[in-house]
Amino acid sequence: MGRRFAALILDFAGVLTTNMVEVIDLFEARERVPPGRFLRAWADPRGQELYRRLELGEIGQRDWNEGFGALTGISPDDLMGRVLQDLMPAYDVLKVAREARAAGVRTAVLSNSLGREPYDPYAPYDLGKNFDAAVFSDEHGIRKPDPAIFKLTLDRLGVAAESCVFADDTEENLVPAQLLG
Repeated sequence: MGRRFAALILDFAGVLTTNMVEVIDLFEARERVPPGRFLRAWADPRGQELYRRLELGEIGQRDWNEGFGALTGISPDDLMGRVLQDLMPAYDVLKVAREARAAGVRTAVLSNSLGREPYDPYAPYDLGKNFDAAVFSDEHGIRKPDPAIFKLTLDRLGVAAESCVFADDTEENLVPAQLLG
């Protein structure tokens, strides 16, 4: 018999949803933005800083829209909402989370925040109802890969790291989780 886990911790974008690179590709095609412009800006130190500040709650989504719009030359009007228009649920993963929870496994979403105003990408998922915990970086001023946000999630679930499975679409976020056990 395999190992039994007490908790399942999932990232939001790219795990509970469709792949972010595909979502961005669809955004660029829909808005007639030259292919790759968004991801180049995301990789730019200024773009990384905007995301870092948004994820930590230092700026809101409106400020991110303005800053990233200026960086990319794309209209900032509800930019996050337009980018995430094609972000769809990963139904198979959501099903696994529901089944795990029904079997007594604690479940959590652990996400570096995308902000919630003016566009709330989390609203359709009713995370508070469908998971035992939802931990967003902006609410705590810490973000993955900081081990503190993993510890906070473990505390919210009331489980030890060694008894958890964690899934994320960003490899650097897996390292601290693995080091915690």
